[in-house]
Amino acid sequence: MAQRLIFSQRMGYTPKEKMLQIESIDIQLRNALWTAVYLLWSSPLQNSADSQKIHIILWIHFYKEPYDTMPSIEKLQETIRRKFFDCEWHQVYDFLEFVVNCKYDHVDMTALKDWVNNSLEAEFSGYRFIGNTISPITNQHEISTIEKSIQETQVFSSLHGCNLHLTAALKKLSDREHPDYRNSIKESISAVESIAKVISGKETSSLKPALDKISKPLGLHQALVQGFGSLYGWTSQEGGIRHALIDEPSNCDFDDAKYMLVSCSAFVNYLIAKCSKAGIALS
Repeated sequence: MAQRLIFSQRMGYTPKEKMLQIESIDIQLRNALWTAVYLLWSSPLQNSADSQKIHIILWIHFYKEPYDTMPSIEKLQETIRRKFFDCEWHQVYDFLEFVVNCKYDHVDMTALKDWVNNSLEAEFSGYRFIGNTISPITNQHEISTIEKSIQETQVFSSLHGCNLHLTAALKKLSDREHPDYRNSIKESISAVESIAKVISGKETSSLKPALDKISKPLGLHQALVQGFGSLYGWTSQEGGIRHALIDEPSNCDFDDAKYMLVSCSAFVNYLIAKCSKAGIALS
């Protein structure tokens, strides 16, 4: 639903914008997320065997409580609601990911994720569902780019390695407690290297030679090839991203890792499209 300024905002009594919610969830967002779960997951199944099963799974496998201490189903629903509203902000996202990754017979998980994402956007959260993972990506175009690259590389068995790198990059970026930005960057550029090797047929070469070989058949501009070659060089240089910095703190941050994941995802999508136009089959 589109947001409009209310009277107090128009008159300057309350802020027209709220701060981006990165390490917090305000009560408005928490309410909206619970409503999404309640309406699309709990409410349609109330008093059914499926509803009871879902609540029992949460009790045992998410909250790790012993089965013999589980209250009656009515009290169990109340307990889960109380836990949701009392937990830390990052545990709310743990809860949502757990719900989405469980298997249900009568719940439209796509609709649930869409509702959650709409709530996250409306309440200015810095997170969105991408696939079944809640990730710190704040731009819809960025989300679409990453999601498309992961979906596209799942189609072709030859791009399995590329898909693994993209998925790993997203996972390392999305870890809310222990994000690994340096290795996320490494996985992102490795995804480009992987697909370039597949297209070129040179599995033993590095990114630059592979790009050089496919540039003419695909009609790649040399500036683009040189640009990604430079990015690869930055990540590969001594003391750079791809080298182990065991004794040195990483100076990579979220913005660096997000930029690399979005850029490399876009380039992967671009190469797949170029292969299609050039008649180069990806098995």
